[in-house]
Amino acid sequence: MVSLLGYQRSWLLPDIRAGMSVAAVALPVAIAYAELTGVGAIVGLYSCILPMIVYALFGSSRQLIVGPDAATCAVIAAVVTPLAAGDAVRHWQLVMTMTAMTGFWCLIASRLKLGVLADFLSRPILMGLLNGVAITIIVGQLSSVFGFTFAQSGLIERLLAVPDYGPQIHFTTLGFSLLTLAVMLLCRYLRPQWSSSLLALTVVAFVLWLGDPVRLNVAVVGSLNSGLPDFQIPEFPPGLIRELVLPALNLAMVSFVSMMLTARSFAAKNGYDIDADKEFRALGFANLASAVSQGFAISGADSRTAVNDANGGKSQLVSIVAALAIAIVTFFLTAPLQYIPTAALGVVLIMASLSLTDFKGLWALRHSDRSAFWLAWITFASVLLMGVIPGITLAVLLGLFQFLRNVMRPTDQLMGMNDEGVVHTLGHNEEVKAITGVLIYRFNSPLTYFNAGYFKRRVLLLLARESSPPTCLIIDAVSCFTHQDISVMSMVGELFKELKRHGVHMVMAGRRGQMTHWLKQAGIRVGDEGILVYPDLYQALRMTRHHWAHEDEAENKGKASPFEYRFSQPGVNEPADLKSHDNDSHGNNQLGETVPDIMASPASVDDSAETPDTLK
Repeated sequence: MVSLLGYQRSWLLPDIRAGMSVAAVALPVAIAYAELTGVGAIVGLYSCILPMIVYALFGSSRQLIVGPDAATCAVIAAVVTPLAAGDAVRHWQLVMTMTAMTGFWCLIASRLKLGVLADFLSRPILMGLLNGVAITIIVGQLSSVFGFTFAQSGLIERLLAVPDYGPQIHFTTLGFSLLTLAVMLLCRYLRPQWSSSLLALTVVAFVLWLGDPVRLNVAVVGSLNSGLPDFQIPEFPPGLIRELVLPALNLAMVSFVSMMLTARSFAAKNGYDIDADKEFRALGFANLASAVSQGFAISGADSRTAVNDANGGKSQLVSIVAALAIAIVTFFLTAPLQYIPTAALGVVLIMASLSLTDFKGLWALRHSDRSAFWLAWITFASVLLMGVIPGITLAVLLGLFQFLRNVMRPTDQLMGMNDEGVVHTLGHNEEVKAITGVLIYRFNSPLTYFNAGYFKRRVLLLLARESSPPTCLIIDAVSCFTHQDISVMSMVGELFKELKRHGVHMVMAGRRGQMTHWLKQAGIRVGDEGILVYPDLYQALRMTRHHWAHEDEAENKGKASPFEYRFSQPGVNEPADLKSHDNDSHGNNQLGETVPDIMASPASVDDSAETPDTLK
């Protein structure tokens, strides 16, 4: 909507050209996806017109095109088909109801500012999910391509039964399927800028019109009722609605995550940002618009978005132009559509599903991230073995478990200093050395009640492993103390007492204002007799050096303190970075640009050893 308010005249011709190109791609795909969803072909067109206009008004992406999507249609079909029990009218009504529920879930999520859910399903999990959905669609369309009907409902059962269907192949239908495939491949090779699916459906429909579909005994789309759809009020028991609630939630999640991946990639390419919460709202309104117009659930369409971008689309006007072009066909030019063979639609769906597959990318994960590799393949296998809906549910749970694991058992590092006095992670650079007598610890997750115990065990374990017991523990509070938690403060108090019994001083670096306030509220002593709190790591090092240097002088005259040892080596001066830094109003660390990035890649810290009850 923003780009429409600031519309420039120079954008008009590129937007019209892109809109017509998008309509040419969207028309055959919408009809094919209607077949996949189990509703009439005209419903696929209904699902394009109003949703595209609504998204143009509420969306924040300038290139994104919404419409029917392979994954969403596969989900709807998997949920609705068994509930409809063969009743075509009920099937359509259930589709509309599930679409409306999906829209409401999206609006609720937008209201609650849950746009962050765009990052919930990691890319590997989504890759596994989409690959599984693609294979499910491809196998399901084999019956349309070869002219027989599957008696089995499960993917594995259908694959095992394929050889038994050899005698039932309808060779005329198979001939039209091969003709569709040949035209699509030739078009992509000779005229890649054209809509190969539209051209293929036009050619096979014309050939079938010449040959008479009744005489050839080839299944076709059939006559379509042009004009506005009649408003239908769903008529089925409330119990069926309860069956749709959770699947609609899953569908909203998958649709939104998939849409955001597409929207963000094209926004980054064209140099602007999008608002995730606004996108959630726009998707919700678009799905409600689809339900009102008797359509089915929609999502971001990556192929049509790519067509828009390739043709130079500048604004959301492209969606409006494409919607108007599809509306003209829907209301005035539906007669030629009745000759489209369902076998050709099956080929279009198979080709579209192949674009969802990325097995090379899945296999490549084994080198870059082994955990992501297994997550992706487990998701993929679950979709194939258990079905689309259980697979999506498992994908959501895997995303949740992955997040909880990262929060509950995050990486951690010990920090050291190089010869220039810059703090870095130990273990990756030989120039970075541990500071004698000091252990600097960073915990890479917000501390909360379910990882506080792990934090304490890690600190005690790392201290016990030190060959020469340190006299000071400095904790980077910026990375882990992000909010007040009574369980965390209780753990800090216990850890402070444990360290004090073993002669180890506890220091917090960062968030000085917040940490001081939280510690005092928890009844933990702050200051010389308790936990020392400083604005950042550099000042913590400088002040603790001075603090215990005086104690060392009093107790061990003539001996160098462990903190002075680091800065008393030949050629090593106290770094200029060890200076006082002020906090902002919230006590957050305000390091200047002269302080280098100390968030280096995590050092591997072995956690296999048994955690000691007490320090050795």
